Formats: sequence, C-alpha cells, structure tokens
Amino acid sequence: MTPRVGLLWDEKLVFSRYLEECGVSCDHVTPQLLAAPFFRGRFCALVVPTGFANPAYSRLLPALRASSSRIRKFIGNGGRLLVFGPGIDRADAYDWLPFRVLYTHKKGEGGVECVSSHGCASLFAGFDPATIECDGFFPEHDCEVVARNAQGAVLLRCSAGSGEAVVTTIHEYPSKEFIRQFCSGGSETLL
Repeated sequence: MTPRVGLLWDEKLVFSRYLEECGVSCDHVTPQLLAAPFFRGRFCALVVPTGFANPAYSRLLPALRASSSRIRKFIGNGGRLLVFGPGIDRADAYDWLPFRVLYTHKKGEGGVECVSSHGCASLFAGFDPATIECDGFFPEHDCEVVARNAQGAVLLRCSAGSGEAVVTTIHEYPSKEFIRQFCSGGSETLL
C-alpha cells in the first residue's frame, strides 16, 4: 500500500510532485477543508510547508488553530506531522501544536550541525551542512533538538502519544530518504 500524505496549503504546490516522486500518495488539503468539522481524512503524515503563518503567502494558520484539537488527536493516535517555518516573525506561529515551540524569524545560511542520532536528522541528508538555508530558529521549546545552527535549534522532534512531529526552519526540500522513512512508518491515522 502506498502511504498517503496530506499536504496542507491554499492551492496545489509543486512540492506535491516532489512528495510523489518519493513514493508517497499526496492529497491536497485546503485550509477550508482542514477547518471543516465534517472532514475526515486518513494519512500516515501531514506536511505544513514554509510560509504557513504569513498572510502574504497563505491563509493556513487560522485553519491550523481551528483544527488544533484534531491535529493533537492525529499525532496522539500515531500520526506524523512535518512542519516547516512560518515565514514571518511570529513567536506564536506554532501555538496550535500539542507542545510548546517558540519561533524567531531570522534568515541565515550554513553551519547546521546535527546534535542527535535520531532518524529525522536524515531530513538534510546529502546536503552540504555549511550551505543549508534556514528561515529562523527555536529559542524555546519542549522538544528534542536534532540540529542547530549558530543562532539556535533549527530541527526539533517532538513526541505526543504514539505519534511525533518534526518541526524545522530548514528552508530546503527534505531529502527523499527522509520522506520515504517518515511518511512510510506506521499506519494511516484519522485526522
């Protein structure tokens, strides 16, 4: 069975093709659909792309907040969530997650260092760590730090129930190796 991933965004993205090239089936989930109380999708993982909190790019943040209890339940029941940077300086951009993550928007490049042996470190496998672009860092959080740069944590792994979330400010497509591993682990979970 091909793993199903929900890509949360206002309209279709080229990113969905990349996910499908990695061997997963990608369903587009709009903010309106996500916030609709009748929507029930089954996914191995959900992906929230870079820029989700910036109203110049997306209307996703209000839908994430409106759906926070469903997202918490999704993760708690074994779902996986991959979240990128909000694309704007909003410390509260991640307040819909089931754990505390504060964000500072500050673009920078290079010097990403892996500080954990967790498998999600493969997110930037094959990249030159000296040239990886990040759009910010996490000054405060309740998660495991997997990678950091000179400013602070840039890749976090957070557990909740039997699921997990990977939260990152790395401004690159994740490696195909990471997508295959992250999106194929476990079974589909109801959102």
